[in-house]
Amino acid sequence: MSADHNGADPHEHPKNEISPYGKRVYAMRDLLIEKGIVTKEEIQRQIEYLESRSPANGARLVAKAWVDPAFKARLLADPKAACAELGIDASSMNEFVVLENTPKVRNMVVCTLCSCYPRPILGRPPDWYKSLNYRKRAVIEPRAVMKEFGQDVPDDVEVKVWDSSADVRYLVLPLRPAGTDGMSEDELASLVVRDSLVGVAEPLQPALA
Repeated sequence: MSADHNGADPHEHPKNEISPYGKRVYAMRDLLIEKGIVTKEEIQRQIEYLESRSPANGARLVAKAWVDPAFKARLLADPKAACAELGIDASSMNEFVVLENTPKVRNMVVCTLCSCYPRPILGRPPDWYKSLNYRKRAVIEPRAVMKEFGQDVPDDVEVKVWDSSADVRYLVLPLRPAGTDGMSEDELASLVVRDSLVGVAEPLQPALA
């Protein structure tokens, strides 16, 4: 295939050109609007909702639970209602369970069948969570997997592995790092990484945030 004198492939599509699939999506959108099935405003609201789903939501929940024992109790007892208190919509999940890490127990989440994940809160799952390698090894050798993520669990600490499904989704409430007394909720939230919400890693230490 030849190229022009600048080295560009004359048959290469410009990067900003819409693909055939993209054009089809836009055509369907325009048709739905034309038929009055949806409005532009409804579509925009849905886009904004999808974009708002990220691990930052989980970090807010954890930070609030760390500083507010009453909220922590509500989060463990009725996670959906506790989410609603912070303006996070978890209502679309059939069942939502928050798993509390303790000095003697670490929780780890996997979906052995596919990639069930609390998307309404955390958004899209990471690629490694969906991989067959993780889905197998999380059940067989969870401690080894955790160690690869930097979490070396002592032998006297129990590791519990929870299998997500279409019916139930899980979120880990990690232990609050030492040396964080006096930190604000926003500062604490910055320590909570996505992987700690799945249970494979610990939150960041203050000096590393």
